[in-house]
Amino acid sequence: MNYLTVENISKSYGEHTLFKDISFSVHKDQKIAFVAKNGTGKTSILNILSGDDEADSGNVIYRKGITVSFLSQDPKFDNNLTVEETIFASDNPILKIINNYEKALLNPDDIEVYQQAFDAMDQHQAWDFETLYKQILFKLKLDDLTQKVSTLSGGQKKRLSLANALINKPDLLILDEPTNHLDLEMIEWLESFFAKENITLFMVTHDRYFLERVCNEIIELDEGQLYNYKGNYSYYLEKREARIELEATETNKAKQLFKKELTWMRRQPKARTTKSKSRINDFADIKHKAHQRRNDHEVQLELNMERLGSKILEFHKVSKSFKDKTILDGFDYTFQKGERAGIIGKNGTGKTTFLNILTQTAQPDSGKVIKGDTVKYGYYTQSGITIKPEQKVIDVIREFGDYIPLKKGRQISAQQLLERFLFSRKKQYDFVEKLSGGERKRLYLCTVLIQNPNFLILDEPTNDLDIVTLNVLESFLLDFPGCIIVVSHDRYFMDKVVDHLFVFRGEGVIENFPGNYTDYRVYEDSQPVISNTSEEKKEKNAWKKNDTNKLSYNEEKELKNIESKLNSLAFDKKELENKFNNPDLSQDEINKLSEELQKIIDTIEAKEERWFELSSKQEN
Repeated sequence: MNYLTVENISKSYGEHTLFKDISFSVHKDQKIAFVAKNGTGKTSILNILSGDDEADSGNVIYRKGITVSFLSQDPKFDNNLTVEETIFASDNPILKIINNYEKALLNPDDIEVYQQAFDAMDQHQAWDFETLYKQILFKLKLDDLTQKVSTLSGGQKKRLSLANALINKPDLLILDEPTNHLDLEMIEWLESFFAKENITLFMVTHDRYFLERVCNEIIELDEGQLYNYKGNYSYYLEKREARIELEATETNKAKQLFKKELTWMRRQPKARTTKSKSRINDFADIKHKAHQRRNDHEVQLELNMERLGSKILEFHKVSKSFKDKTILDGFDYTFQKGERAGIIGKNGTGKTTFLNILTQTAQPDSGKVIKGDTVKYGYYTQSGITIKPEQKVIDVIREFGDYIPLKKGRQISAQQLLERFLFSRKKQYDFVEKLSGGERKRLYLCTVLIQNPNFLILDEPTNDLDIVTLNVLESFLLDFPGCIIVVSHDRYFMDKVVDHLFVFRGEGVIENFPGNYTDYRVYEDSQPVISNTSEEKKEKNAWKKNDTNKLSYNEEKELKNIESKLNSLAFDKKELENKFNNPDLSQDEINKLSEELQKIIDTIEAKEERWFELSSKQEN
């Protein structure tokens, strides 16, 4: 069944043509990834599909009656709404039924309204849907449903937009970099979610493991042409290489034919016969094929890196906290030459703060960070490049000099350097504000590397970079002789670049794991689940307790009753908390209220633990 047809769409900005006469289709149950280099129009195509932009020509046709959801890089919300209100503001009729039921729980005295809301939940099988949407919000760390959208970070807004898209269970889901702003645990959950849900997907993503495990088809836009690959990322790599080799062979044949035809044309043949006329007309096509060149440059930089001394970087009992949140707690570590460390951990565990302390842009509460005299940092931050009005690409590089020193006394010009970072001579004279998000990240990365650092610190370097650039960056880093620290949610990238991990567990706990990310996941999955008082272990154990794959009838009934009871308990808790506002309360009354409140809190915690246990069993 065809869900979407794109017919001969084109898009240009002034004299610059992004793409021309692009056509493809999306059918039911397909999970398609759209792959292209930065700056070739991926986001523009998604904007055209969503209606945020218009093609210069061509048509976009959706099948009548299907529901479509979009996940953009910059979601738009009403800042006055809460997280829960934003969820319920969708057009999904089941969510409106759940919303009515939630409101009815707040007015238990109105038995008739409550019964109607309860019956509607049964009639439309909304109980399972309510469980699903709560699971999604829980997994995406959107726990505070009362939080205003205006107070959310950019990453939280992206996760809220993703939650909205998943909860609506559309027929077709269109995603722009869905794994950006997700931690590794969220990404792995999202992979498993897409694997079991019958959702048709069309997405742009640079996450190669995600491509491998989720997608069953890849569409590549390369040199203005579309190519379809009916398989996952591994299949795509194999077939793409074969296609490029075949194209190279055909180009060589065309060059030989061109030489022959050029000799004939120089004799100034007269187009008197039909055969001669046809041969003259074909000459232009032969010339075009013979002069075709792929724009595949490789970054090959033998930077004149300053030698690292014996002392590189040392942490001595370093501690750092923000109010009641501990980031580091007596952290000790000494970096060695050639060390390649990855940093992983949930959002909010202090990874970026650690990097800021390391580079001494933030100060620890106690302890010392000692940097060696020969160490020269290259710090790639998430903030990216600062755009100056009417600044051209070449000018950004020339701020660091017209020439960059290489080994053995050689040097290259700023223009040559940019070419090696996939910026053509023409592109170098574009204004920086005209670059795509991925091109700006590539330019920023270039400005970090050309300063000849011997200690690279990369904070989420893979966000918005295309797969071609990622492969180039990985090759460069594998040959880089200095120290490297990487914070990234790109598991493929981490596996290739790092040789050990700092695992941020939260509450100041940092573990040093000897291996890459895949090694770490194998190790973690092999460990038995043990009881632990920390919130992280509680949460992890609660979702792993059950081995069976299906809830019994009584368990399903219990799950629904728990959800209803939790809403009622939340209401009781709020009522009790409001009573504490009475200034005339005696000490005995305060003690009594405190005991009642503690009982409710204990009951809520017990009910939530059982809810997680049953939900996990249902999910499996």
